[in-house]
Amino acid sequence: MAGEAPDYFQPEGGLVLTHLLIVRDVDRSREFYRRVLGATVVRERQPAILRFHNSYIVINNEGGPTDDKPGVRAQAPPDPDTLSGAMNVRVTDVRAIYELWRSRGGQFLTEPKDHGVEIRCYLRDPDGYLIELGQGTGILAEMGRSAPAAR
Repeated sequence: MAGEAPDYFQPEGGLVLTHLLIVRDVDRSREFYRRVLGATVVRERQPAILRFHNSYIVINNEGGPTDDKPGVRAQAPPDPDTLSGAMNVRVTDVRAIYELWRSRGGQFLTEPKDHGVEIRCYLRDPDGYLIELGQGTGILAEMGRSAPAAR
């Protein structure tokens, strides 16, 4: 089925790309992604795994080095106002998803803003990870594709 995520544990073709988040409280973060973004919980913890449309979000605790990554400490963002990475979610109707996620408790930094080539807005998860919610508009015209009408 188009748009569906491959099996996380046995991906067709032998590969699936996921996004790992290191968090302070796995249960709190898992529930945020389930409740606000509508992700489906595949595994509760150690690590938590959530299916999010055609991809996965893996959520795990902070911690010290392990035998397979010696010298590497896993840590949630120490400062939510310093960006080092973000999830980027592309949709066909940014305003509808903005309203849906807001109704589920998502707290956005601003309402969707039109930047000519795209309409986008941002929200944070409980640990401060930034999530960009965007809709291509003018960029689709530049690429020779039709853009859905913005409301």
